[in-house]
Amino acid sequence: MISDFNQTPKGIRIHIGVFGDTNAGKSTFINAITGHETALTSPIAGTTTDPVFKPMELLPLGPVVFIDTAGLDDKSELGNIRIKKTMEQLAVCDAAVLVINSHCDNIMRQQKYIAEISARKIPLLIVINEINGIKSDLYFDKLKTNTVSANIESKSGIDKVKQALIEIIPTSESEPSLTGNLVNEGDFVLLVAPQNVQAPKGRLILPEVQVTRDLLDNNCVVITASLDNITSVMEKVKCKPALVVTDSQIFKEVNAIIPEDIPLTSFSVLMAKVKGDILGFIRGAEKIDELCDGDKVLIMESCSHHAMKDDIARVKIPALLRKYTGKNIDVQIVSGQQFNLNFSEYKLAIHCGGCMINRKAMLEKQRILESKGVPVTNFGIAIAYMNKIFDRVCF
Repeated sequence: MISDFNQTPKGIRIHIGVFGDTNAGKSTFINAITGHETALTSPIAGTTTDPVFKPMELLPLGPVVFIDTAGLDDKSELGNIRIKKTMEQLAVCDAAVLVINSHCDNIMRQQKYIAEISARKIPLLIVINEINGIKSDLYFDKLKTNTVSANIESKSGIDKVKQALIEIIPTSESEPSLTGNLVNEGDFVLLVAPQNVQAPKGRLILPEVQVTRDLLDNNCVVITASLDNITSVMEKVKCKPALVVTDSQIFKEVNAIIPEDIPLTSFSVLMAKVKGDILGFIRGAEKIDELCDGDKVLIMESCSHHAMKDDIARVKIPALLRKYTGKNIDVQIVSGQQFNLNFSEYKLAIHCGGCMINRKAMLEKQRILESKGVPVTNFGIAIAYMNKIFDRVCF
């Protein structure tokens, strides 16, 4: 089995949600597309109970992740909860597949699903699963747009379905380069990665890996150093870096060392650029100046992890907020995919770089927060702003 460390991170894969009624053939569809028995299937309605993520390579698109979901007509005791979790996946979908069993005669219910997906402006492919030779003429008459048929169980017509799926996904869905607008071919770039108690043993954190790969893709020369070695590395190389990228936690310290004529940014700021609306994040940071005693600030992490000593979300940012504002700020923290909290009670949200989620999910979080009147910023942008160095930060 190939280690997960060799897999493309889920956050930069195109997310394709597979929706439909129970026993429509959603899990069987994923198995047919991937060519592997990756999804559990059975004739029992409601076999899939929670969203399940299935990564694969779908050429020529590249790395994608299929989201296998519970049936939208689940009538079991936990049906409403499962349906709610299924619909929440629309927030992260770059494209959607609606699988319709050719036995189904409730076209109005299927049209309701189509309307819900289309309202989110998500590219949609309708796949009619022709079971036991029953044809899908009824659906082709009613659902003319992006509709294909196949016998998913036998895989008859699955290549046609795969091609139709590829055609509905805009090539622009892939995320832009993290550093392409900041460097030129052959540039020397210095990365600063603190080796403290929060650094994972034996490896770099995901944003450091992604930025390194992006710079190599841009034919740059990359050197990574710890905070203590910045000066000695620059002296040994005898070449001024075209760009310095640091961990946001040591923005202030690196800023004091790096000459002002050298462009400076952080891994988190670069993530903000490709994951979300960076101008919205900057507007959010400016709202820090308006915080008052007792205001609630929500710190959001896109993944769950064990909190370490001096954790950036639980210790460093709350302390910096209170020091910068001089106010008694009520800081609360959530982890994971949170789209349905009572956001209106917060005066500000501060989100991590979002390396574990895709751009669609981050933009949806920004949209929801801003629709509730809650400005949102990013870890790196907020730290640079509160250390009064954001004017020199490039993105």
